[in-house]
Amino acid sequence: MSSATAVGTPSSLGLPRWAATAGAAVVFAAAYLVFRDTATLPHSREAAAPFLAVTELREWIDDNRNDNPLFLYFLNYIRLFVGGLFDAFHTVLYALGWPGITGVMGALGWLAGGRWIAALAVGGVSAFGLLGLWESSVDTLALVAVAVLLSLAVGIPLGVWAGLSGRVRRALTPVLDVMQIMPTFAYLAPLALFFHIGAPAGAIATMIYAIPPAIRITALAVSGVSPTAVEASASLGATGRQTLFKVYLPLARSTMALAVNQTIMMALSMVVIANLISAPGLGGDIIRGLSRAQVGIMLPAGVAVVIMAVMLDRMTMALARRDAHATTSRLDLAGAGLLAVAGLALIPVLPRVWPENLAVNVVAQVNDAVRWAETNWYPVTTFIKDATTRVLLNPLESLLTSAPWWLVALAVLAAAWRVSGLRPALTALACLLAIALLGLWEHSMMTMSTVAVAVLATLAIGLLLGVAAARSPRFSAVQRPVLDAAQTMPAFVYLLPALALFGTTRFTAIFASVIFAVPPVVRLVEDGIRAVPATVVEAAASAGSTPRQLLWKVQLPMARRAILLAANQGIVMTLAMVVIGGLVGAGALGYDVVLGFSQRTDFGMGFVAGIATVLLGVMLDRITQGADRRSSPRKRKFT
Repeated sequence: MSSATAVGTPSSLGLPRWAATAGAAVVFAAAYLVFRDTATLPHSREAAAPFLAVTELREWIDDNRNDNPLFLYFLNYIRLFVGGLFDAFHTVLYALGWPGITGVMGALGWLAGGRWIAALAVGGVSAFGLLGLWESSVDTLALVAVAVLLSLAVGIPLGVWAGLSGRVRRALTPVLDVMQIMPTFAYLAPLALFFHIGAPAGAIATMIYAIPPAIRITALAVSGVSPTAVEASASLGATGRQTLFKVYLPLARSTMALAVNQTIMMALSMVVIANLISAPGLGGDIIRGLSRAQVGIMLPAGVAVVIMAVMLDRMTMALARRDAHATTSRLDLAGAGLLAVAGLALIPVLPRVWPENLAVNVVAQVNDAVRWAETNWYPVTTFIKDATTRVLLNPLESLLTSAPWWLVALAVLAAAWRVSGLRPALTALACLLAIALLGLWEHSMMTMSTVAVAVLATLAIGLLLGVAAARSPRFSAVQRPVLDAAQTMPAFVYLLPALALFGTTRFTAIFASVIFAVPPVVRLVEDGIRAVPATVVEAAASAGSTPRQLLWKVQLPMARRAILLAANQGIVMTLAMVVIGGLVGAGALGYDVVLGFSQRTDFGMGFVAGIATVLLGVMLDRITQGADRRSSPRKRKFT
């Protein structure tokens, strides 16, 4: 079929393809006008049976934990194992002291990426002391090391398995959705109930949050290996094990490095929230600053988290970029050895804890800067907040909360069927029906309106920056530390100045969500476009394609899976921030979760609100991932 005919391909009834969508929209709009403000399922905090049932279950567990075999012979041993692992890391790090840690980290950086990475590692470790946060930083480093080690030990094998088996991937997907989308506040209380408070519970909470990216991105990397290479290996008589280690893993190495990177980033982003169940580290300093409403106390701890993230990111990515068969030069070995020996030799000479008189105090200066920004930027930020609220948030929330529940369900069913097919559409419908049965329909619709605006902003910014980074290595290098800071800076740190600028509103929650969710979207889009085979790009360029045509006709279509995964990650990361939104005035499900965590009598409502958040995430996830399994519109157009 010629391209001219394809552009105007009619449907089987002789109408353009968009006509069916437009007709359905008109029907739903008419139904909304007729049935508006009926069957809206208003929120009832006291009457919902699931809230009471979950609260009673918690009470029973609390009363019987010391006699239950599940605790005595299983959960207690997990807590002891994780606690022992943390104690081992903690003891080694404190035994090394700041001279030993500086020398060892510098040596590891040199081996991973040369002298510049070594200088970054040495400077990063020294910065912890200069900020006056040496002990808190060492505690955080030990906690993150335990969580990342356990996450990768579990996540990479499962990710490889999921990449090789579609059945395993489909079985793991709902579990990963729950782990990644469930607001952290919602499972902190059960974790404290099962594992007490302290470092073990904090490490397990961090592990729950950090494993999903490791599994998802590893599965994407393995499933994206060229079938031709796999067939060639099989034709040469290689066993399945040999094909895995000689073909799949080497070819998937660069994207798997992104899985390690994202696991570290996710673990670092949890250190603040883990402090709410008495996990040690930098989170304590940030929570203390938040309780006193002083950004000057919070910011140094947030900067220390970012420095730690940048340092670990550069080391892991430099190691991943190295040729698998490359050997370390004698000069690099000598430099790394000299750094390590010097650091270890200085342990008995220098104090193991960074001297307090060498720390820099910037609390007053930061607080003054925040007050200046609040005074001078408030008119502009108020205009942005009010315009977004009037144009987008209020109309969308009014639409979703005033429409009958059955009309919203039918609209989601029709949209999901159109975009992704029957099975994802039925899954989306089941999620909405479950939300209605849980008694949280109204709050879920309010949350969905906030999430929809945040996701649209996240995807727009993420696609723009990801494409720019993929097409310009220089821009990518400049952008990377900004992404590291945005992804790892604890939300509590930038929430306080955001509250000063935007006030306690839903827009503040959207602001926090976009900052938190954009980095993984950018990274995945960039990685997907860079993974397009160079031969294909060269062929398109030699055929006379302009850079714009190359992007729209070749790179974006071929990076479709990575882009849809980016959309998925943008959605789940935004939903993961709904609790933070509840803290800054967004209300709805986020407020319910926070209330359930802080008040024992509302535990059931908070936990059920977390489940409702997961159901919203699964609904949106199935639509995006279902679109990936369908043929592209371009392919359907030409068939």
